[in-house]
Amino acid sequence: MSAKVVWLFVFVVLYWAYCIYWGIKGARMAKTASDYFLAGRQLSLWVFVLAATATSFSGWTFMGHPGLIYRDGFQYAYASFYAITIPFTGVMFLKRQWMVGKRFGYVTPGEMLSDYFQGDGIRILTVCVALLFSIPYLGVQLGASGFLFQVLTDGLVEKTFGMWLLSAVVFIYVASGGLRAVAYVDTLQCILLAGGIIAIGFIAYSHLGGFGAFNEHMAALGKTTIGKWGTTKGLGGGDYNAYLAIPGVIQFTAGLGKETPVGGLWTGVMCLTYMFALMGIHSAPAFTMWAFGNQSPKPFAPQQVWASSVGIGAILFFFTAAQGMGAHFLGATPEAAKLTGMASVLPDLTANKQGGLVPHYINLVGDAAPWFVGLLAVCALAAMQSTGAAYMSTAGGMLTRDLYKRYLNPTASHTTQKLFGRMGVGFIVLSALLVATFSQDALVLLGGLAVAFGFQMWPSLAAVCWFPWITRQGATWGLAAGLIAVIFTESFGKTIANSVGIDLPWGRWPLTMHSAGWGMFFNAGICIIVSAMTQSTGSTEHRMKYHSFLREHASLPASKQGLKPIAWGITIIWLIFGIGPGAVLGNDIFGAPNAGIDGWTFGIPSIWAWQIIWWALGCFMMWFLAYKMEMSTVPEKEVEALVDDIGDTVTGTSPEPGT
Repeated sequence: MSAKVVWLFVFVVLYWAYCIYWGIKGARMAKTASDYFLAGRQLSLWVFVLAATATSFSGWTFMGHPGLIYRDGFQYAYASFYAITIPFTGVMFLKRQWMVGKRFGYVTPGEMLSDYFQGDGIRILTVCVALLFSIPYLGVQLGASGFLFQVLTDGLVEKTFGMWLLSAVVFIYVASGGLRAVAYVDTLQCILLAGGIIAIGFIAYSHLGGFGAFNEHMAALGKTTIGKWGTTKGLGGGDYNAYLAIPGVIQFTAGLGKETPVGGLWTGVMCLTYMFALMGIHSAPAFTMWAFGNQSPKPFAPQQVWASSVGIGAILFFFTAAQGMGAHFLGATPEAAKLTGMASVLPDLTANKQGGLVPHYINLVGDAAPWFVGLLAVCALAAMQSTGAAYMSTAGGMLTRDLYKRYLNPTASHTTQKLFGRMGVGFIVLSALLVATFSQDALVLLGGLAVAFGFQMWPSLAAVCWFPWITRQGATWGLAAGLIAVIFTESFGKTIANSVGIDLPWGRWPLTMHSAGWGMFFNAGICIIVSAMTQSTGSTEHRMKYHSFLREHASLPASKQGLKPIAWGITIIWLIFGIGPGAVLGNDIFGAPNAGIDGWTFGIPSIWAWQIIWWALGCFMMWFLAYKMEMSTVPEKEVEALVDDIGDTVTGTSPEPGT
């Protein structure tokens, strides 16, 4: 057994010991169902800041994101803006959800939406979204952890065995300690995730010869047609190397019939709608429960602005970009390595092997510092488990509260609820493992649906938090239509249609628009139309009880009302030019990709400079919304809870203020 494998097991055992410690401690502290499902609504500021950040940016950020930047270049690197768009959803909804949750004692989003809309259809759909999000998303993370273990142990631990072993530890601490254990383990996982990405970025820079040499290599690449997509073919974005430019605003024939994108998939519209999909992480039902678990909204703004937008954003735009693009010159793309004369320290990954990029980077330090390999491996494992643990815990809570307690045992005791919560966690883990073990193709297909499904919760959450005119029928039918539209604009829908003898006339992501965008097109459209047709005085009066409470406690002071048009303007401009159709200007505004370093205004490719500038502007936008517009700050007027416990006496009743 090599030294690096020994160190790997040492660090993994230490990491597991920490996880199990918090599982045991959480179990001892979980006296009530509230303690178990929501950490007693007592999550502290720094625990939430770190835990929510770890949950938002999973092992996919650590393992998958660099590989896709390698595969598709800087046109895909616009996805790094999810450091801003994920918490943007939190800015829109978390504070107001926390206020409603504390006021009326809700534990799950299904309880909140069911009471607000006075119907159980939306509750069932919310549980479906939670399961459709959690199982495939968790399966992808667990499968990747098994693959990583296999690579870093040089095949000593087989992928499937490693996946089941790692999953057993996660199940133990999540099922035992509930959300409190998840949160405290996530605090360490956040530090390991961020530190690991930075460390691997430095490994890439060191082998490339530093930041300056890296840009010289990209200047040489920009003058060639090397790459998967060749050039952008002048489709609204110039005719440049596709690694250093996006292929226009939209491609109207792509995805229709057998047409494939020309010059790359990541048009301006695709980048925008893909960011919509990733907004689904914070609008997924799990994050509603994270919101309910806090002592106050005080942690929301620092997590959204400083930890996520600024901290993770800087890591992605500078260190992950180097991992992905730098791999071309280190041997992952032999043509590019020969072009620059760099030593080939990475294997050829051009045959769709980009998923192994990060483990190969980690192995580069194996002989010189085997202990560091073990540490980086644990960083990767922590990243992959951080999100999975949160979704296991919250989905188990929703199965218990929204199905078992609601329909089978309305008077379930705290002990019974905790028991069924643990059983729910077991069901989620086992389902994810079975899919990951026996049907990898199905897992890939389902994994593509997860975040797009989460984004479909936007209209329902917007109804509770902002728009009283959205009706139960509108939200329910809109959500159902959105989920169906997501399915049938993904590969999974094509598979379903083919199984019953139907050949859909479009492919995945028609018109280079992500399934999340298509889902929201139908979701919002049907929601608005049906809501306009189903208005009733009694239902409106019921919903206004919530909105009157929110207006009393969360309205912007009169002195800041004039800032609303500015906030709208900043947000719309950023969405269009930072991550949307206007991003095509970034291809050559600071020098054409083939102009070389002397022709680049900042000495780096124009597209990279554009992304960094709009990342900085996005951080300002988030600060303006969260702090200046008070969308994530503590309300000046204290929120008084109407119930003493966890919502047992509120579910299914009219939330009359003051009762």
